[in-house]
Parts: sequence; structure tokens; C-alpha cells
Amino acid sequence: MSIEKVHTVVVGAGQAGVAMSEHLTACGVPHVVLERHRIAERWRSERWDSLAANGPAWHDRFPGMEFPNVDPDGFPTKEQVEEYFVAYAKRIAAPIRCGVEVKSVRKLEHRLGFLVETSQGPIEADSVVAATGAFQRPLVPNLIPGDVSLLQIHSTAYRRPDQLPKGAALVIGAGSSGVQIAEELLAAGKRVYLSVGPHERPPRAYRERDYCWWLGVLGKWDAETRPAGTSHITIAVSGAGGGHTVDFRVLAAQGAILLGMAQSFNNGTLTFAADLSDNIAHGDANYLALLDEADAYVVRNGLDLPAEPEARKLKPDPACMTSPILELNLAEAGITSIIWATGFTSDYSWLKVDAFDEEGRPRHQRGVSSEPGIYFLGLPWQSRRGSAFIWGVWHDAKHLADRIATRRRYMEYHAQRTNVEITAAAEQASLRADKARG
Repeated sequence: MSIEKVHTVVVGAGQAGVAMSEHLTACGVPHVVLERHRIAERWRSERWDSLAANGPAWHDRFPGMEFPNVDPDGFPTKEQVEEYFVAYAKRIAAPIRCGVEVKSVRKLEHRLGFLVETSQGPIEADSVVAATGAFQRPLVPNLIPGDVSLLQIHSTAYRRPDQLPKGAALVIGAGSSGVQIAEELLAAGKRVYLSVGPHERPPRAYRERDYCWWLGVLGKWDAETRPAGTSHITIAVSGAGGGHTVDFRVLAAQGAILLGMAQSFNNGTLTFAADLSDNIAHGDANYLALLDEADAYVVRNGLDLPAEPEARKLKPDPACMTSPILELNLAEAGITSIIWATGFTSDYSWLKVDAFDEEGRPRHQRGVSSEPGIYFLGLPWQSRRGSAFIWGVWHDAKHLADRIATRRRYMEYHAQRTNVEITAAAEQASLRADKARG
């Protein structure tokens, strides 16, 4: 059976795969993008109905195309984001094959390249880019048994309030997803419990500039390493309803019952850490520190941006903070559903190469892996803080495409020299044969 050969296989046609294709094309690298479902599938099928992007349209996009029919300062809906990537892929004529699942990638024996086994047959490639990102498999802690008589779903399976049974809902996780889902359930008249862990809480906007702008001019998007002692930063921010600053005290005033981090479950009772006030206080400190840096930047650069003293006024602590609930019997509280907004874990089980550490994490430098010819794209902090965002992945893809193109030139030189040497050796052998004959 003949095997298709292509220089580079890109796995995944989300924002990372589309960006990778654009830059590979610009570098003249022949490639194909393999997607097991559809372009931007996670935006289509793993987001709730009312989701809006967390960054404004002027910021969270690729440099080469604006969001059509979206106010630059607005927040695109999930449908608009999906349509954006489909249109962008068409605009750059990305060689995307949908409905093709990559089953495994293995190094070829005794020669360069990889064998990519797919649902539509094998492909040999000199390079493979894992553009599936790090948010692949929903992470649900092994805390509450599945046979407990209530609905348990990850945030990727949540769509709208009427999907949940009657009764109260417990949302575990207070990053962007957890906060926005809790707000939507409250607005629908649900009784909501919200488990709040450590987080950053930036202002949605301050002094008439979005926080994405502030993080840019303050150099925070370009930070190359995580703050000491942190492996992941949960950010409580929202673009819903035109965007607003997340405030847990406001959520409590609207009826949400705030809880600390969930710890254990026994006989129908869930226990929580006594860390709610500390978690919110640390979020407040992060919020106020950014305001301080913004104010200093305005003064230092003489910018004409209106002061906003009201932004520094924090509301009183609600009763659920001053007298925190440490134990909660779910049945007695009327809780009939739990939404786990607890993030994701990676799944590279298909990538059977020497490119991972003992804990299964990619070994790489700015996406260039320890296995020559294997690349990663879309990882948090791949090169800087902004790497996992739409615009950040575009810039990381540019770097990887340049590295792939450079490696290709070296290998082409090697092949050319080898062919010359083989030809010269054949000619010498022919001359020796002629002399021997006479």
C-alpha cells in the first residue's frame, strides 16, 4: 500500500492549527492540517450558549483580519469566534482535512521522520506539530462518587440554565467559566453555591481602557515565566453582557452563597477549606495592584485618562465570608446539580515519541520539543503569558514555522549532498568497471 508523504503534519484545526498553517505557507513548507471533527470544534461543541470571548475584538484576534460585524471594543459570541476561524482558514487557503483522526505518531526506524497513523490511512512526515493545546480533557476531581443522586457535569457540557434539574446548583471553580455560569444561573432564578479557590481578579476596564490593554502596556502579556510558586493562574474575568469586572461580593449580594475550596465528601456532606476570605483577599490584592500600576503608568507617561476613584471601593464582606460554611449536606441544601468548572488536563497518548517528562508534560523550548521534528503549539506559557490566547498563539506559530523551515533547509542540503555523493560514487564505479573490461 502506498503511503502519502508530506513535510509537516499539523494535528488540530483550532486557533493553533489555523495559525500554524498560515505561517507554514508563508515559509513555503508543504503541510496538511488534520482535524478529527470541524474547524474550531471546541468553540462549537464545548462552550455554553451565551459565552462571549473574554477579550475585546480588537485584541483577541489574528493580526491579519478583524472580526466582521463586531464592535472592536465588544466581545464576540462563541458563534462569531467559530465563524472567524472558519473564514480565516478559507482566506489563507489552509489545507485542512476535517473528519480525520490522528491515532498515533511514531518515529520511523533508522531514518528521519514520523509515521502518522490516521483514520484515513498512514502519512509519513518529516515534522509533526501538536496543535491541540493543553485544554484537551475535562478535569473532574475524584471527590464525589458518580452514583450520588444528583447531576454532575463539567463546564464543557453545560449549555443553559434549563438544562439543569429543579433545585440549587453548586458550581465548583471560580475562574472565568465558573463565574460566568454562576452569574447566568443566578439571573435565571437558581439558588447558587459557588466554590472559590485562588485566583487573579483584574478589572474589566479601568480609566477607559480594557484590562487587556493595561496588561499589554505594562508588559505583563510578555512575561516569560510564571510568578514564583504558581503552576496555573485562574483568572476571574468576563466578557458577558458587554463585559464587566467580576466581584464576588456583588455575586453574594445577588444571592450566591460563596464557599471555600471543596475538600472531601462523606455520607452526602461536602466539606470546604476555611480559605474563602483569603482567596478573595488575594484576588482583591491582585486587582488593586493592577490599579496601582495603571495609575503610575498614567502619571509617568502623562496620559490624559480620567481618574476612577470609585474602582477602589470594595463592598462589605457578605455573611458567607464572615461566617463561612465549612460543611454542606447537599440534599438538605437542595442541591440537585454540580458543575465542575475545574479546568482541563492534556492528552498526548497518541504522540508516542520521546518528548515528555516523567509526569507526561511536554519537554520543549518555546514549543520546540526535545524530540527533533516534534513541535507543540497552544501551551500556556509556551513562550510568555499570552501564549494560550488567540493573538499569542499566532506569534508562537510564527516562531515554530521559522524553526521548521530552517530545519527543512538543512535536511534538503543533506539530501542534495547525499545524492551528489551517490552519483559520484556510481560514476567512479562505472569508470573502474570500464577499465577492468579493457
